[in-house]
Amino acid sequence: MAALILVFLTSFIVVLYSTPALIKVAVLKRLIDTPSEERKIHKRSVPTIGGIIIYAGTLFAYALWYNIQDGAYYDVISTSINEFKLIIATSLILFFVGVKDDIIGTAPVKKLFAHIIVALILVLMGNIRITGLHGIFGVSDLPYWGSVFISIFTYVVVVNAFNLIDGVDGLAAGIGFLSSCAFGTWFIFANEFGYATLSFALAGALGGFLIFNFSPAKIFMGDSGSLVIGMFICVLAIKMIEFPISELDSFWVHISKPVFAISALAYPLLDTLRVFIIRAVKGQSPFNADRNHLHHKLIDCDYSHIKTVIIIYSFSVITVGTSLLTYYFYTPTLSLLTVVGTGAVFLLIVININKKKLKKKTLTSETLQS
Repeated sequence: MAALILVFLTSFIVVLYSTPALIKVAVLKRLIDTPSEERKIHKRSVPTIGGIIIYAGTLFAYALWYNIQDGAYYDVISTSINEFKLIIATSLILFFVGVKDDIIGTAPVKKLFAHIIVALILVLMGNIRITGLHGIFGVSDLPYWGSVFISIFTYVVVVNAFNLIDGVDGLAAGIGFLSSCAFGTWFIFANEFGYATLSFALAGALGGFLIFNFSPAKIFMGDSGSLVIGMFICVLAIKMIEFPISELDSFWVHISKPVFAISALAYPLLDTLRVFIIRAVKGQSPFNADRNHLHHKLIDCDYSHIKTVIIIYSFSVITVGTSLLTYYFYTPTLSLLTVVGTGAVFLLIVININKKKLKKKTLTSETLQS
């Protein structure tokens, strides 16, 4: 446990003390985002390469404190080293794709291709994949081809989900921080300290970055940050889902692992699903940027960036808490429906508030015109 505190503090301090220098370099080299598009909600130029320091801090702390438990068998050691190696290699791919996009831009199709390559490496070479639904809808094991397909699909969705929610100061970093803390805590109880190390290395880096990214943001993470965060979080989620249930204590045995993972990723998944459905109905590409995200809806309700992210943080904490309450349920399907229902209630509340606010603005405008 003390080692994990060191992991968190290491990445936190690296990011805390390195980010001001990175901001200066970004400003001098004009690596900034100018609010030239209508959909953008910031009103001033801000550096966009914060992902560089998030990735550096996470990687440094993870590699420095990575350790294989004493007494582990050869096959466990071999698997751990192979997974460590592939996580580093694949994160480098997404990192450089993100850096290129932050500096000169990258076509969405090319980014999608990189996501699929990374997913194939992790699934086929690393065997980091979802092998079953663990009782949800009565499904336990999946055939190999189904496992590969759903795992690749999961990687692409989660990585893009974190990329899409990076639209308000402190949102993607804050949600990433909460998610990594949730997974890290779970891995502590499971005595899986290898992935707990990755969780808290990422949490520490994001905690340090939030000091500069919270409203008013002095720096954005850009795609170099959001893509890497999404990949790390997805790996943590899949490893948690596939963790042997025989090694868990009586409490965690009754908490559905897929449901807990979904609850930790509730906001990115909910927002991405909603936006993709809206774009599909309109006949648009799912990768077209717009202002249909839930955080945009909250901003349009005249909430500040701070209030908006606090509302979404609270929702994320509530969904994780709801997943723990499913301890008293006896079917994973009912647990999933409970978490999904919590997300649906949040969605309806936001949309209802947004409609009332827009209606009020319309009436006020009509009154002034008359």
